[in-house]
Amino acid sequence: MSNENKSIQEFDYPLICEYYANVERQGPGSPEITVKALGFIEHLNAQSRIADIGCGTGGQTMILADHIPGQITGLDLFPDFIRIFNYNAKRFNFQDRVKGIVGSMEHLPFRKEEFDLIWSEGAIYNIGFQRGLKEWREYIKPGGYIAVSEISWFTDKRPVEIYDFWTNAYPEIDTIPNKIRQMQEAGYIPVASFILPENCWTEHFYLPQIEVQRNFLKKYAGCKTAEEFIENQRFEVRLYDRYKEFYGYVFYIGKKI
Repeated sequence: MSNENKSIQEFDYPLICEYYANVERQGPGSPEITVKALGFIEHLNAQSRIADIGCGTGGQTMILADHIPGQITGLDLFPDFIRIFNYNAKRFNFQDRVKGIVGSMEHLPFRKEEFDLIWSEGAIYNIGFQRGLKEWREYIKPGGYIAVSEISWFTDKRPVEIYDFWTNAYPEIDTIPNKIRQMQEAGYIPVASFILPENCWTEHFYLPQIEVQRNFLKKYAGCKTAEEFIENQRFEVRLYDRYKEFYGYVFYIGKKI
């Protein structure tokens, strides 16, 4: 397997964590898209409980906190992300109702039916879309919501190069109708789904990484693993430029029944 065909998961977690700790968002998205998805969720108030699973450093979480009342708990596996998350919560004066904790999305440290909303932007793939929907459902109150963004195919057919890349990186990638069907089968009413626009990738995800990559290569000059990791990131950008008509992130919002 060439370095270009590697999945990001094949690199060391500390290296990945250090790299992504230097960008506001750890996946494609934007403040506008977070607000748009939030607009499909009803009845949130000051007593509402929200969990942001796979929250990273909290770029999207702070947007949530700025637009809805209630208590928000961010959970991520990486302590450095949570350290930055809690710093950001304090910086934006949300520390009284926004808190980040270290934990695994495979073993959530929450009570059954604790949350009015479970949120996860670009992170559910770590556990798998179907597994995440099914297992996280028990932590949502009846009538509560789940909102996740997930890599999806836009077409039934796609070029071999991009098909091979994404099926290797994430075998659970699927078309939008199949993802909606999986949400129904997991016990949710599909409320909404929409494709994230191109600027969520280019302006808000890839562009901020350019300077981070330069600094990373300076810090780790001569380190083959770091160089391979950066080339992998750049290869993914080239793939997106070439094949963005065939795939991208989609927001899926469901209501527990």
